[in-house]
Amino acid sequence: MNSPGLQNDNLRGGLLMTLAMAGFAAEDALMKLLSDSVSVGVLILLVGGFSTCVMLTVALRKGAPLFSRDFFHPAVLIRNLCEMLGAIGFVTALVMLSLQMASALFQTLPLAITMGAAVFLGEKVGWRRWTAVAVGFVGVLVILRPTGEGFDAFAAGASMLSVFALAARDLATRRIPARINSTSLAVWGMFSYMVAGALLLPFGAHGFDLPAPRDLALIVVIASCGLIGYLLLIAASRIGEISAIMPFRYTRLIFALGLGALLFGETPDLYMIIGSAMVVGSGVYTFLRERYHASKRAA
Repeated sequence: MNSPGLQNDNLRGGLLMTLAMAGFAAEDALMKLLSDSVSVGVLILLVGGFSTCVMLTVALRKGAPLFSRDFFHPAVLIRNLCEMLGAIGFVTALVMLSLQMASALFQTLPLAITMGAAVFLGEKVGWRRWTAVAVGFVGVLVILRPTGEGFDAFAAGASMLSVFALAARDLATRRIPARINSTSLAVWGMFSYMVAGALLLPFGAHGFDLPAPRDLALIVVIASCGLIGYLLLIAASRIGEISAIMPFRYTRLIFALGLGALLFGETPDLYMIIGSAMVVGSGVYTFLRERYHASKRAA
């Protein structure tokens, strides 16, 4: 039986996790809103630039090493490359798909991590979790309806690129030696975001034009939402039990549904609802099974 203190910590952790997901959902919605007047490359570059400056300030205050041989550690290089690919894929999908659909597809990230951990890290995954992973990706097909009208293979591919790239990023992070400073990793990751934007600049529909002052202000808000979400996510993870607060990560989809309806007039259809339920349900079940096996190993 959990003590009242632990229950309170879990409630606080769940609240912080929910607020973090609200920040990320707001970041996504505002990026999609701004993409009508600012090209994807410029958007990623400037959001990444602002975030890099903030994290750079934090790193300097902490005395974290910014120029180190550790930057060239294979796991760090893979992490940064995957960060770039994930940013390109997700923002591209965000622009081309509805906010609700892009957010629903992104919820497959935990399933992709489970697959990757089994295949590349040799972690044991039983048939129940493999079944849950399969059900989750069937949910992706239900959401996308690849045989239906309006299916965009490029946008769907961009979405899946972001999922698998970010899963690879998280798996690579597990292989990074503990001696490498986490703040340094954050700065390098944000800088990779900038590089991703720079790579997309030649393909932008709006060219290399600097955004209008109003758009620049909105870019600062977008980056701030992402940074606040990141800090709240860390705080939530430190306060509550992971098994208690993890389901609150899926509130990001709830916020995306609301913002999609409010800002873009999006309405989820039956396929979207069923597919999202399959993805979220599979993710929660997979995590609970992982916690169950972890507790058995610790016993």
